[in-house]
Amino acid sequence: MKIGVDIRVLMDKHYSGISEYTANLLTAILRQDKENCYKLFYNSYHYLDDRFKFWNGDRARVIGRHWPNKIFNYLLQKFFCYPKLDQVLGGVDLFWSPHFNFTCLSGSESGLKKVVTVHDLSFLRYPEFFSARKNFWHRALGVKKTLRVAERIIAVSANTKNDIIELAGVAPEKISVIYSGNNAVKREADAKPRSERFILYLGNIEPRKNINGLIAAYDQLRAEGENIKLILAGAPGWKNKKIYAARDGSRYKNDIIFLGYISQKDKEDLLRKATIFVYPSYYEGFGFPPLEAMASGVPVVCSNVSSLPEVVADAALMINPFKDEEIKDALKIILTDEKLRARLIAKGYERAKLFSWDKTAAQYLQLFKEVYEEKK
Repeated sequence: MKIGVDIRVLMDKHYSGISEYTANLLTAILRQDKENCYKLFYNSYHYLDDRFKFWNGDRARVIGRHWPNKIFNYLLQKFFCYPKLDQVLGGVDLFWSPHFNFTCLSGSESGLKKVVTVHDLSFLRYPEFFSARKNFWHRALGVKKTLRVAERIIAVSANTKNDIIELAGVAPEKISVIYSGNNAVKREADAKPRSERFILYLGNIEPRKNINGLIAAYDQLRAEGENIKLILAGAPGWKNKKIYAARDGSRYKNDIIFLGYISQKDKEDLLRKATIFVYPSYYEGFGFPPLEAMASGVPVVCSNVSSLPEVVADAALMINPFKDEEIKDALKIILTDEKLRARLIAKGYERAKLFSWDKTAAQYLQLFKEVYEEKK
């Protein structure tokens, strides 16, 4: 079987979220699969073959086109449906899109099978969390049409599957739930001297992540006498002026530290040293950071909504993200109850073991095989 893969999501210099997902999963798939051939498509004005050369091999080849992205995506793919990506790749039996993008492919009469991965439908569930520009882009993508024409849809959680059914009107039998792997391996947490204690958040700085609620809870925690810093690591997203204003308006603003985007090494160092990891997001399609924290020996506080209960189960202290006081109470009890802290760390290690990229890759390969054989 010849499988085409859209790797345009990997054009960003710094990977996070979906780009990390795609890179880790594709690496695991190519490591496992000894039968099928892969053709990986990217578009960039710059020549990037060297960046992806480690994926080139006997069964995989990176194929690039070098149009300016705005012309290629918005004009050629969206309006002229040119070129058809499967034809650019020299013909494939199955085309996998690991994320939504402007994608023109041959029709079903060609025999081409289409598989698309859906990470979340937050833009349909909570459009108010996105900028006008982002919402316009999501509408232009034609997500519902993309899902209608795909032979199979992969949802990264049962919550995402339910959203696809409810918000996009897709039949449940078209959707397979395949959980993501874990981006971290088990590491022993560093000893944490009291003078170095800090609460850690990892993720983009945007409204959906409920950072305003976290800062409000942190202010309450400090007002009750807990002397601890709050560190927030992640790239600036959109509509975040109110988030930075909340920090600037805090009595404890000097101890609320925004680091911006950080390297993988710096992320691992922070996770090893953190006292608590907190993730009070309003909505997640999956949620990598809590699993990474668990694998690093850090007790986790996270929301009890969307996909997060599926991911963390009973290995985290879950809170209602719409109630700042619950966030504060959860942080405080972990800081003061050593038995609870130890129990969460132990359960977190065990929970994190259940998610691996090799397991995810094996399930993808089985699905690819099933979809391909359906056309025979």
